[in-house]
Amino acid sequence: MTAELVRGQNHPLPDSRLEIRVSAGHPVVACATCSDERGAVREEWVAHPGATGLPGVEVPERAERSPRFAVDLDAVPAEVHQVNVLLALPVGTGGPDRFGVTAAPFVAVMAKDGSELASFTITGLDTETALVAVELYRRQGAWKVRAVGQGYAGGLAQLLADQGMAQADRMAAAIQETAAPRALRAEPARLHTAADAAGAASGPDQPSPADAALTGGLTTPQPSGADPAPPQTPTPDAPQMPGGPINYAHPRRQSAPPPPAPAAQPGEPGRPPAPVAGDASGWSMEERLYNQVWGMFEDLARAVAAYRSAVEFAENRMDKELDSVLSDPRSRIGSTGDAARAAARAKCEQLTDQARQVLDRDLAQLAAESEVVEPALPPAFARWDNPCWHAYRVPMEIPMALRLGDLHLPESPELRIPCLVRLPLERGLWVDSGRSSSDAAMAMDEAQLRRLAVDSAVALAARLLAVYPPGEFTVHAIDPAGSAAASLAPLVDSGALAGPPAAGAQGVSAVLAKLTERVDLVTMAVRGGAADSLPPGLDTGEQLLIVNDFPHGFDDRAVTQLRYLADEGPAVGVHLMMVADREDATAYGPVLDPLWRSLLRVTPVPDDHLADPWVRHAWTYEPLTVPEGSDVLRQVLTRVTEARRSWNR
Repeated sequence: MTAELVRGQNHPLPDSRLEIRVSAGHPVVACATCSDERGAVREEWVAHPGATGLPGVEVPERAERSPRFAVDLDAVPAEVHQVNVLLALPVGTGGPDRFGVTAAPFVAVMAKDGSELASFTITGLDTETALVAVELYRRQGAWKVRAVGQGYAGGLAQLLADQGMAQADRMAAAIQETAAPRALRAEPARLHTAADAAGAASGPDQPSPADAALTGGLTTPQPSGADPAPPQTPTPDAPQMPGGPINYAHPRRQSAPPPPAPAAQPGEPGRPPAPVAGDASGWSMEERLYNQVWGMFEDLARAVAAYRSAVEFAENRMDKELDSVLSDPRSRIGSTGDAARAAARAKCEQLTDQARQVLDRDLAQLAAESEVVEPALPPAFARWDNPCWHAYRVPMEIPMALRLGDLHLPESPELRIPCLVRLPLERGLWVDSGRSSSDAAMAMDEAQLRRLAVDSAVALAARLLAVYPPGEFTVHAIDPAGSAAASLAPLVDSGALAGPPAAGAQGVSAVLAKLTERVDLVTMAVRGGAADSLPPGLDTGEQLLIVNDFPHGFDDRAVTQLRYLADEGPAVGVHLMMVADREDATAYGPVLDPLWRSLLRVTPVPDDHLADPWVRHAWTYEPLTVPEGSDVLRQVLTRVTEARRSWNR
């Protein structure tokens, strides 16, 4: 059965030899790029009219109304993880200057026997002059096609630059220069109307867009012209960082291609292969699991986006049909009108049920993968109830990420995706203790919420201590009024803290002055290239400062030092963990707004304040809690302290 896709939706490819046919109604330049597991495109991995052949991919030699791509996935190099099908308007030909004034391009993916596997009508374009039509990508040892439809108003140069290609302007100019004279020859004398092109593209037997959203899997309704998320592995806090592009490249990632991922186990005919822990690419099992977790995160985001898109389309379709019925006075009353309204509602319910069936299928596949992945996670990625913590040993290397909590969506609250943040931390944390932060917090007693907030901060600090090698991570605490003594007890009793929690204004000032001096010294040494000149007793390991009950005990100088640590500290290994209610700090006005924005906000109770970088869902964040009655936290901290003492001898 043919799957008519919507943006972001994917579909499995049973055949390796494919033909991709495009119907645009006007000449377009057809290109293809290949990218590796990190999304990087090399200059030699571009097929265009001037260089039509890549291993496993061929494109037309000229700009055409109906270009065709020939793809042999078995011949694609092993390091290629994605093949992108690109379309661009030729320049200097007198043709249309943007896709918004043309008929919607239609893309069909054909099997080797000529049967149509999937199709995609690229609607909603406006000022774009180049676009990524579809992408073929590897997933769990198999190939899939995803409908992209991502347009670029800046043309091929902007598109290629977004794919990470160096000298994208030069490459785009060379492609257009090669394609321009051929586009002139390809343009026939007769002009096609938009209606002619649209009719040829879709045809009378094509399914409706609503049916299209129900036949495949994962989708994302991306706005036309918006820059897509970077192709590297994203982090959950990325959407909260406004401004320029975010570099997701891991600082220790090697540039050579990693070993291939383990092959997925074959499943029953007609079913996806059985999930395997660590089936993503990477140099180590840890990196493979890290990449697999964020692959699951992306798949869940797109699956829910597909469902929401299909439901919205079904409801809009019903509204239009009901409006059509009501606009005719003859059908407003009587059995004819009632039958028309009932039919419209029944069709909406049918489409919604079909969309839910597709979502349930994708959720079941992700749940099966989660059941395999979760037990295989190392301590840095695992929940507190994972058995790996009972066999915990202090590591000798810093892991690439740390689990802060779980993420889930309302369509599937039982499916939890680990919320991983990269190490070393690029910014600090704000554990929100305010009752106005969410409905769940509003329903709690203020004292209880503040206690939960400090407990969450202590658990996060313990995880950071546990995943660093001995002597490479130090935790300080500021508790001006001593209100967090019970929560801080595991850190104090185990000896994991660098010293007793600072109390009173004098204690606050002393700790802030010490850490500020460390930031100054290390910053000057790094900038001056004189790291060997640091004082011999200076702790050069990562530092974490837990600040409770802010702004109690803080004067203007202390607030200024806190801002300085938040701004300059992460670059030299000093991080903040604020446990505070933003409303308590309103007396400082806009002084603390940059501090609030610079820290990653987490909550001690479930709250939907995090967004993904693909479709901007509001994800519910749930903190990791130590099982009731479990002594795992104290056991881990005791082993950390013992390892540090042995290391200092």
